[in-house]
Amino acid sequence: MALNKSMHPRNRYKDKAPDFAYLASKYPEFKQHVHTNLTGRVGLNFKDPEAVRALTCTLLKEDFGLTIEIPLERLIPTVPLRLNYIHWVEDLIEGGGQRWGIDIGTGASCIYPLLGATMNGWFFLATEVDDMCYNYAKKNVEQNNLSELIKVVKVPQKTLLMDALKEESGIVYDFCMCNPPFFANQLEAKGENSRSARRPPPSSVNTGGVTEIMAEGGELEFVKRIIHDSLQLQRRLRWYSCMLGKKCSLAPLKEELRKHGVPKVTHTEFCQGRTMRWALAWSFYEDVTVPSPPSKKRKLEKARKPITFTVLSPTVRELTDKVASISSSASSSTDVVTAWIEKTLSDLRVLHKRVPCGKSEVSLFLTVVENSWIHIRNKRRDRGRQLREVPRAPPSGGNSTLQSSETKQPETPTPAQATETDSKTDTEESEVIVTPQPESSSSTIGGAQASTNGNSPIQESGTKEVDQAVDNTACLEQGPENKVDSTAIAPLSAEPDRQEAAAAVASATTGEGSSDVHHFLFKCLMNVKDEGSDVVVEMHWVEGQNRDLMNQLCTYLKNQLFRLMVSPL
Repeated sequence: MALNKSMHPRNRYKDKAPDFAYLASKYPEFKQHVHTNLTGRVGLNFKDPEAVRALTCTLLKEDFGLTIEIPLERLIPTVPLRLNYIHWVEDLIEGGGQRWGIDIGTGASCIYPLLGATMNGWFFLATEVDDMCYNYAKKNVEQNNLSELIKVVKVPQKTLLMDALKEESGIVYDFCMCNPPFFANQLEAKGENSRSARRPPPSSVNTGGVTEIMAEGGELEFVKRIIHDSLQLQRRLRWYSCMLGKKCSLAPLKEELRKHGVPKVTHTEFCQGRTMRWALAWSFYEDVTVPSPPSKKRKLEKARKPITFTVLSPTVRELTDKVASISSSASSSTDVVTAWIEKTLSDLRVLHKRVPCGKSEVSLFLTVVENSWIHIRNKRRDRGRQLREVPRAPPSGGNSTLQSSETKQPETPTPAQATETDSKTDTEESEVIVTPQPESSSSTIGGAQASTNGNSPIQESGTKEVDQAVDNTACLEQGPENKVDSTAIAPLSAEPDRQEAAAAVASATTGEGSSDVHHFLFKCLMNVKDEGSDVVVEMHWVEGQNRDLMNQLCTYLKNQLFRLMVSPL
C-alpha cells in the first residue's frame, strides 16, 4: 500500500485502510476469501478474481450501503481508485447542488453513477455497448432504488458522446467520465510488450471483457475519439474527462487538445496501493476554475533525518586535555566537542560559523567548498614523493661543479621562474605545498644541503631552493597546531578548484560570511548538544550537490575521534 498517502485528500481510505478482520467477522461471503498468516495478520489473495469481487461488494455494502452483483467475466473495479476519480470530478465542477454527468462505458458494476448518486445526488446518463454489462448495470441501479438519478442506455459499438446525446438535446451536462480500454491488443493486456523488465509483475488479477480492456489503437486512440466528439459538442458539457492507464498517453493527448485550441486543460494522478492511474480533463468554458495539476515530483520529499553520532564521555575527557591548549573558554562537554570540531573543520578548510540556537546546544553552519578529507593518506604519500624529487646541488666543487650546474640550469628553474610558468607545470608539482612530508624525505633534503659547495653562486641558488623546500616541509610537519595559511600559498596552485577554495577561505578570514560563497559542494547545519554524560552531534542537510558528501565528512570526524582514543596525542 505504498501509494495510499498520495490518494485524494478526501478519500476515506487514504488514512484508514479497510479492516479485513472486521469485514470478515461481519460478512460471511467475504470471510471465506481471507487468510491469516503466521503473525496473525489477515490478508487477501488479490490474484483471485472471486476474492477481489468479494472485497469490492463488501466495501460498497459497508461504506456506501450499496448492493451490487458483478460477473467474473467482466471488469471488477477497485473502490478506492474509483473514489479518487469521483472526488476529482467534485473538484472540477466545484460545489454541490444538482449536477448532471455522463459515464461512458459504465460497466457491469455501474460504479461511478452509483457512487456519484449516493454520495452527491448527481444525475447520470450511463452508456454501455456490451449486453451483459448493460443488464447487470441496469439491475444494480434498480436494486439500489436509484433509477430516478441514473439512466442506463444501450448504445451501438463505437458510440461515445455524439450518438448518446441525440435524445438528450435539452440538457447541458456538467461533466463526463470514462474509464477507457487501456490496451490495443492481447499482448499489451498481458503486459508482454508494455511493461519493462525491471517492473515487478502485477500484484492483482486483470479481469474484464474484450470491450472493456481492449480497443483499436488502445486508450490513446479511444480518447482521441472523445476529443473529436468534444470539438463538435463543445459547450454541451462543461468538463470532459478520461482516466488513463499509461502516463505516456498524457503528452500526446494534451498536444492534441493544444492543436485544436482548447482553452482549459488539466490532469491529475490517482494512487491506490501499488497502482497508478492518470486522468485528463478539458473544457471550452472560459469561466471554469482549473484545479492545479500535481507536482512533477509525485512523492512529497520526506523530512530527512539528520546524520548523528555520539561522543562518549571517555572521549570527551580525552578531548578536554587536547582542547585546553586551543580554547580556554571550553568549560562544558558541549564546548569541548565543539572546539575540537571547529579545529578539525579549520584544518579541512571547511567554512563554518556559529549560529543562534538553544541554551544547551551549539549550532554551526557549514559551507564546504572542496572535498579535503578523501584519500588524505594517498595525497600525503604522493606529495612526499614529489618533495623527494626536489633538485639537489651537485656533489663536487670546482669548475666542474660550475659547468655541471650551468648545464642543468635550464632544467631546474628557480622558484621565481616556477611561479611565472606555473600554468605549464604538472598538476603533481602544484600539490607539493599542501601535504606533510615524511621524516625520511626531510633528512634526505638536509643531507643534500650539507654536501653543497657554498662558493658557487649557482650552488647558492640551488641551496636557497632546497632551503625553501625544507622550510615548507618543516612548517607542514609541525602539525595542525601550526597550520600553514592556505591563503599565502594559494597563488602557487594551478588548480582552479583549489584557488576557489583558497579564495573562499580568505573571504572567511577577512570576516565575510560563508553564505556569500557562490560555489560550494554542500551546506549543512551541525548541532552539538549534551545527552547525559555524552555529547550528540547532529548534521542536518541544507543544500548541495550530493548528500553522500555530508556522510563522508561525518565518517571522517568519527574516524578522527577513534584515532584519538586509540593513540592519544
